[in-house]
Amino acid sequence: MSSSPVRSLLDEVATDPAATCPACGAQGLAIVHEHRGIPVHSCRLMDTREQAETFTRGDLRLGFCAVCGFITNTTYEPEKQSYFVSYEETQGFSPRFRAFMKELAQRWIDGHALAGKDVLEIGCGKAEFLLLMCELGVGHGVGIDPAIVLERIESPAADRVELIRDLYSEKYGHLSGDAVICRHTLEHIHPVADFMRIIRRSLEGRPGTAVLFELPDVRRVLDECAFWDIYYEHCTYFTPGSLARLFRATGFDVTALELDYDDQYILIEAVPGSGQGEPLPLEESPDEVAEAVAGFRRRFESVEERWRAEIGEVRARGGRVVVWGSGSKGVSFLTTLGIQDEIEFVVDINPHKHGKFMPGTGHEIVAPRFLSEYRPELVIAMNPIYLEEIQADLDAMGVSARLLAV
Repeated sequence: MSSSPVRSLLDEVATDPAATCPACGAQGLAIVHEHRGIPVHSCRLMDTREQAETFTRGDLRLGFCAVCGFITNTTYEPEKQSYFVSYEETQGFSPRFRAFMKELAQRWIDGHALAGKDVLEIGCGKAEFLLLMCELGVGHGVGIDPAIVLERIESPAADRVELIRDLYSEKYGHLSGDAVICRHTLEHIHPVADFMRIIRRSLEGRPGTAVLFELPDVRRVLDECAFWDIYYEHCTYFTPGSLARLFRATGFDVTALELDYDDQYILIEAVPGSGQGEPLPLEESPDEVAEAVAGFRRRFESVEERWRAEIGEVRARGGRVVVWGSGSKGVSFLTTLGIQDEIEFVVDINPHKHGKFMPGTGHEIVAPRFLSEYRPELVIAMNPIYLEEIQADLDAMGVSARLLAV
């Protein structure tokens, strides 16, 4: 009789008996992927190349929980990070992303009757989504995030939004609303069960509060061997199944679970409850996650080599290569491949990044218009969902470079 995928994976890799799963508390995690000495932040803005190249580093050592399917960095050190200083995470300069935000905001407002109601957003970033929800009908919003920049708040709904520049903690447990929203924040939290319990306690006596989360789907990362989506800032990695299991284990009843944004993001909806309920159709088992992890491990080196060869061939004939997208994916792509002189510049549409340098690699970030003179042969886009708008920008500038997406 063949062994299960979980058993096969555990036989293949080392297990750290001292590592405890932050999601379910199970003892002993299988170490499935490692990368030493990577920058602890990907979205920090560095003023000089020297600052960028000497930026603080840490180790990535991903542990897989055979009980719940959760994946986490077992060597994560939060004290090495600060989200209060020069942190530039927004994707809001992309027309494609803005359209997605507007559609999602309207969907949640309509689906949960939030017009005229109160909303709390944990990890609101630059408050773009919260302000948008208020513009579309939400009555009042409270946002918490250490990276808020008050000087950049421009919205007709600004007077109906209260912003707190801090990390969410028990200190803010008194805050709630008719909906609690948390987008692209949970993957930055290591003690995920503790974090969810704080939110659950804050909603005691408010059984109708909608709890709406959005975060990356690691199942897609594993299936596509998208190593550029693995980096220090993301200390936790969820599949739909492991996320739903965490919600139930911390006292939430899951009401909806889906994938969106070209199946890159998990959207989960829940209410405070008993944590009971049958698995939803999208939920996979730990065995299925183990299979995906094993597949990632098998393909990792060949995918790395394919990209090194692609870049090397262009450089060998004297062509220039640029990366389009200086955020976390770009940092991870370059640091994982060990790319330095082969690529001189990284392009980004966010004007707040222009003239800055990427943590770890020290690559200078330039505006798209720079390519009109630089004339690269190859442009590597860090997300295929933006290919159409990137190609439109290249065409408008008369840049005939070949455009590839990771």
